[in-house]
Amino acid sequence: MTGVIVIRHPLIRHNLTRLRDRRTPPQEFRRLLAEVAGLMVYEATRSLRVRRCEVETPLERTVGCELEREVLLVPVLRAGLGMLDGILRLIPHARVGFLGLRREESTLEAAFYHESLPAGLERFEVLVMDPMLATGGSALKALDRLTQAGARRLRMIHLVAAPEGIRAVRSRYPRVPVFTAAIDRGLNERGFILPGLGDAGDRLFGT
Repeated sequence: MTGVIVIRHPLIRHNLTRLRDRRTPPQEFRRLLAEVAGLMVYEATRSLRVRRCEVETPLERTVGCELEREVLLVPVLRAGLGMLDGILRLIPHARVGFLGLRREESTLEAAFYHESLPAGLERFEVLVMDPMLATGGSALKALDRLTQAGARRLRMIHLVAAPEGIRAVRSRYPRVPVFTAAIDRGLNERGFILPGLGDAGDRLFGT
């Protein structure tokens, strides 16, 4: 599927299986989710642009490179928080914004309850993080808000995605790449991904 990158690294596949297991306790779920997010961000940032710069080593001056633009990480609350630390370990200089979205279970519609974003989003490479891409409602709300605020370079990182959510995002944002560890079978009548891993937020925080 164009614009959708499934990351099939053996360590990701191994840890994803453990995340799917209903017997995995919250503390282990949190650790595994952070690990997988850290592994996934290598692929998700592979095409970031760099520029040449000079640096003084202990012995002489040499030429290296630095990222061309700042990186902004935007976890979608609450489950996206589980991916944040794993990615910050690899991009510690990144800025962090937050979007809080709650899904109404009766309608499956997403609604905002929190927003905290830096000014000038057009200067950032923006990585949006949410473990699940199910119906696509939350992803579209997040992308709509970020583009309205000026974001021009966006990437989505999801642990598990459903075909329905992928189609929804690609139809409205065909140029935004979607990175995922797995494309699952589909959604049930409640909008949960099958086989999925349940409610990532509930499992993350033990609620």
